[in-house]
Order: sequence, then structure tokens, then C-alpha cells
Amino acid sequence: MNARRLQSVASRFDSVDALRGAAMLWMTAYHFSFDLNWFGYIRQDFYRDPVWTWQRSLIVSLFLFCAGLGQAIAVAQGQSWQRFWQRWSQVAICALLVSASSYLMFPNSFIFFGILHGVAVMLILARASATWGAWLWLLGGLAMLLPVLASALLQSWASPELAVFFNSWQCNWLGLITHKPITEDYVPLLPWLGLMWWGLASGNWLFGRHPQCFSWKLPVLLRPLAVLGRFSLSYYMLHQPVLIGSLWLLGWSLQ
Repeated sequence: MNARRLQSVASRFDSVDALRGAAMLWMTAYHFSFDLNWFGYIRQDFYRDPVWTWQRSLIVSLFLFCAGLGQAIAVAQGQSWQRFWQRWSQVAICALLVSASSYLMFPNSFIFFGILHGVAVMLILARASATWGAWLWLLGGLAMLLPVLASALLQSWASPELAVFFNSWQCNWLGLITHKPITEDYVPLLPWLGLMWWGLASGNWLFGRHPQCFSWKLPVLLRPLAVLGRFSLSYYMLHQPVLIGSLWLLGWSLQ
């Protein structure tokens, strides 16, 4: 099956959806553990313990790689800008809802630029750069390296005023910071755009060289992951209210 044939079949590929679904399940396990900690059923440091901080980083990386892969598929299948903006608006609205709901729960550390906020910005940049070919690999590497260099320069060479400027709420969404802002979820443009660019580059390469990878038939046991991956945004918005509500009811019943 060649790339042209792949563009003419259904727009969803089970293999990609299953990868996204696996990320959703991993995220659910992480959030369930976080919620157990928040309700006092366990005692863990989710902000400093490497067991949890590394898991969070890997989950976000997988999400953004899948998002870049999805953009490569959409562009290869001829998705219009109108359709892109329709989908993008859903992500942006959900990001605003996350900010509002997190403010109710964590007013001093609400989510002002979390995963959905970051995805909304990165999707625009990914779509605009989708045809840049091999340059995406280099750009992805630079995006991941730049925050490290910027932090070192801001702490060693730049004036304190410049560091304050980049750490301010107006600019910290860029990721060129010397310290992490107080927030429950923080996914700045850099370095995370690099993962989306690498996902985009991987998707372009696979479509050009090995398009049959996208039509790989999933084993029966993995097919539920593909179903979950098709509704990732809806699932993302609903899973935490369900988990938190269930734990609240559990606590109430045990009183």
C-alpha cells in the first residue's frame, strides 16, 4: 500500500490511535495516584519524587509525539485549514475549561499553561511547518536544547531584569525560565514543541518510506486502545471529574 492509497482510505489508523490510547491509560493511572494522594489515601511527593516527575515527562512526551504524528497524517490526507481550525477550537476551549476548573480546586496554583494550552499553540506551529521536511528533526533538537542554554545564560550572563522578564507570567509560557512557576500542570512551548516536531517528522518519513506501517492490523487485545485513542480529548476532559467524584463518594461513604 503506497502513500497515495493511504490518503484515500479512512482518516483514522488503529496503530496511531492505539498509541494515543496507551498514553491515555498511563495518564489515567498517574492521575488516579495523584488523586489518591490529594485525598490522603497515600503519601507521595508528586512535585519532586523522580518516580512521578519522570512519569509525567514521559506521558507528556508521548502525547505530544502522537499529536505531531497526527498532524503529519492530517496534512498527508489533505486536511483543509478550515477543518484544522475546527479541531483546534475544541482544544482551545477545553484548555480554558481546564484553567477555570483548576482555579476552583487550586486557586494558588491553577493551570494557566498546561498540556492543552501547550498543544493549542504547538498545533498551529506544527501545521505551519508541516512541509519543512528534514529540517523538522533539527528544529526539534534545537527546541529541546534552547531552554537549557537560555537558563544557563539567564543565570550566568544576563541581567537580573531579563531573567525576571522571562519568568513573568507574560513570558513563562515560552519555557525560557530559571525556575518553574507555581502551577499544577506546566507544558511550555519549549522544550515540548521539539517532541511535536519530531512526531511530525516521523509521520512525514513514515508516509514517504513505510506507509504500510499505518495500516498495521492490531491484535484483538489492543483494539480497545484504538477506540480510546479516537476520543482522546473527550476522555481527557471527563476522566478527572469521574476519578475525583468517585474518590469523593468513597470518602463520604466511609464517614
